[in-house]
Amino acid sequence: MNNEFLILNIREYLKQGKDGEKELERIFSSFSCEMNSDVEKFLLQQSMDFTKKNQSVTYIVISPQHNKIVGYFTITIKPIIINGNCFSNTMKKKIARVSEQNSENGYYSLSAYLVAQLGKNYKDKSNELITGKQLLNLAIQKIKELQYMVVFLETENTEKLIYFYYLFLNIF
Repeated sequence: MNNEFLILNIREYLKQGKDGEKELERIFSSFSCEMNSDVEKFLLQQSMDFTKKNQSVTYIVISPQHNKIVGYFTITIKPIIINGNCFSNTMKKKIARVSEQNSENGYYSLSAYLVAQLGKNYKDKSNELITGKQLLNLAIQKIKELQYMVVFLETENTEKLIYFYYLFLNIF
């Protein structure tokens, strides 16, 4: 949380089952973005399903002072391919630490965080409580936090180990 805004991961609500979904629907009902119907539609109709399917995670941004949702952002991971020939050798070494290089064409394949959705709430002048720059900055701050939370797990392909890790990871 920063000083002005509360950032809530909708996954925390979804863990509560139907009650959490109903609470999200109540919160979402106070969101309107007539300027971009796709932004509004995503939040109201798709964000919960995308989060449940682990395709993305949506964060709602609340102004505690005004008790209003002022915006939201959605983050996902996207595979990207970049041309390594455009970079210095120093930069290529840095990129190589987090990617795989195709030896035939010099391109690097890696995954990056994507701000997939970004929307301000225009209902009841809530849009005046946050700027687009502040909202995007909150999304970038969240990505910086997430960079240190990513877990990769490599294991032998045995039923016992896979089951053990499955149980462990479902605790979180």
